[in-house]
Amino acid sequence: MTPEAYLNLVRDLLPAVRERAAGAEKLRRLPDETFADFQEAGLFRALQPRRYGGYELDPATFYQAVMEVGAVCGSSAWILGVIGVHNWHLAIFPPQAQEDVWGEDTSVQLSTSLAPTGTVQRVDGGFRLSGRWSFSSGCDFCQWAVLGGIVPSVQTGQPPDARVFLVPRSDYAIDDNWHVMGLCGDAPLYRLPFGLVFANGITAPAIGAALGALEAFREQSLKRINLRDQSRVAEDPFTQYRLAEAAAAIGAARDRVLGNFAEMMRLARAGEEIPLSARARCKWDAGKAIDWSVKAVDWLFEASGGRGIFLNNPIQRAWRDVHAMRAHAGNNPERAAFVFARSEFGLPPQDIRF
Repeated sequence: MTPEAYLNLVRDLLPAVRERAAGAEKLRRLPDETFADFQEAGLFRALQPRRYGGYELDPATFYQAVMEVGAVCGSSAWILGVIGVHNWHLAIFPPQAQEDVWGEDTSVQLSTSLAPTGTVQRVDGGFRLSGRWSFSSGCDFCQWAVLGGIVPSVQTGQPPDARVFLVPRSDYAIDDNWHVMGLCGDAPLYRLPFGLVFANGITAPAIGAALGALEAFREQSLKRINLRDQSRVAEDPFTQYRLAEAAAAIGAARDRVLGNFAEMMRLARAGEEIPLSARARCKWDAGKAIDWSVKAVDWLFEASGGRGIFLNNPIQRAWRDVHAMRAHAGNNPERAAFVFARSEFGLPPQDIRF
């Protein structure tokens, strides 16, 4: 599968995804038809190992696809980005874990809930998990879950151990509580830092939503007429300034994310270590990409006038979606700033994911 062929598969599905965008909000999850289309087209296989039917594409190609989906439906892009990254995550698990999930069916998907909100106990032969985990995007379509947990230390005085646990669907139940305001290996690919692949998987949908808002604003402004003097809104300097500022911010966000992963894949293919300073900068760029995307959509929404608040206007949905995406702990620009700043000052990293 070439990058061009993969992106063409994505683009072929965009009209249908756009038509289902409003229905996705009412359902509070991805429509079955959209998930089936993504599965049939193999979109979740972008970062999956070839030995299990995957394409092992560069992350930049995958994030480009997520952005393009996000331009027509932020929620669909979020699910594609999150579940697609999970297939990369499983590829760095031990071989037996990969075989357990994909051994009989390589199309099986898994969700994650990495915040260690449940309880983990040491027992003979392993661990026992109990309690509740939260926020597991796409879990309705997945047969496995990866759960984060804190394991008590064996020796007194030693710090606890942070781990992840692979759990089959038969061992957990899903509580339908998603009532919200938005988002209603061996190959070089698998040598990339865990934190950065995950971080950008939830950054790309926001960039895509912002791109969709920009396109909608451009089209709407060309048609709007100022009722006071019958002038074209597209000729208003305020409107032009807002479009220019938003386009610059969104373009910068997109280019930094895709450029960073192109460079990381170059280093990975060359067998070179990805320096901590580069990882810290990539994390900061992902944080700024979220910041720029949110601000850009804010500018466009504010410049849309009264029409911007109607529920059939895609700009207001993009506004809600990007703010919901920004609320994710992994999309916190302030935390990313500390990662980058410590690196710039030559201080040791405090985030184990890098």
